[in-house]
Amino acid sequence: MRAWLVAARPPTLLASIAPVLAGSGLAAGDGVFRWDVFAVTLVTAVLLNVAVNFANDASDAHRGADSPARIGPPRAVATGLLTSRQVWTGTWVVLALAVAGGVYLTAVAGWVVVAIGATAIVAALAYTGGPWPYGYRGLGEVFVFVYFGLAAVVGSRYVHDSTAPAAAWWLAIPIGFLVTAILVANNVRDIDTDRASGKRTLAVLLGRGATRALFAGLVAGAFALLAVTAAFDLVPRPTLVALAAVPIAVRPMRVVLAEEGGPVLIAALKGTALLHFAFGALVGLGAAL
Repeated sequence: MRAWLVAARPPTLLASIAPVLAGSGLAAGDGVFRWDVFAVTLVTAVLLNVAVNFANDASDAHRGADSPARIGPPRAVATGLLTSRQVWTGTWVVLALAVAGGVYLTAVAGWVVVAIGATAIVAALAYTGGPWPYGYRGLGEVFVFVYFGLAAVVGSRYVHDSTAPAAAWWLAIPIGFLVTAILVANNVRDIDTDRASGKRTLAVLLGRGATRALFAGLVAGAFALLAVTAAFDLVPRPTLVALAAVPIAVRPMRVVLAEEGGPVLIAALKGTALLHFAFGALVGLGAAL
């Protein structure tokens, strides 16, 4: 069990919960919320996140990206806790469970769910796997923004009544910014070992200084965009309650902008994940109100 928990990376699973809370909160505010749809969407989103983590663990170990010099939590395959075959088997089992959830949501909301789910599965497997792993070519942040931001929030709103109001898209952008910031914090921590292993993440391509500026822009931009869109009634004004998460952003921002040490940056990564979760939960609460 410990080995599978290592591979699943529980702290990262908040990234898949926050957008569901935001989209579902908007559905509640619009008077179309369904508890069954919310529960299935939440579980399916978490399962897809676990599948991404499993596939990433096995693929990075195969490509030599998780060397002993890597800074950060242990990886299951690289440390020998699980074999690559075991992790890939686990990946397919988890994906099968996610597909079952997708079938239910398709029955409720229609074929759009199939399109979102199918492309999400392909993106999960191709992140660090396959013949052209986009995570090794500086595109990881783009796909995280699209799938853990736009698709996750808008999709979580859509499945309740098969509509995607403009407010869902506007709320998806700042939540997408913050979930992307989680990956940026991770990659700035691993910039030296990724460069040495040939993993050309966006942080490796941009360099430490520009990556730090990107992180700051994503975090600050999320709060600024929410404030502007709420002021112009593009999103429900009670979503401004998410500005209460600003204090949570202070420490990760300070650490990423000033530190290069691994252990400190691990704390910043966890802090950014907590920030994203708090922001998404508060947005969902405000949208429901």
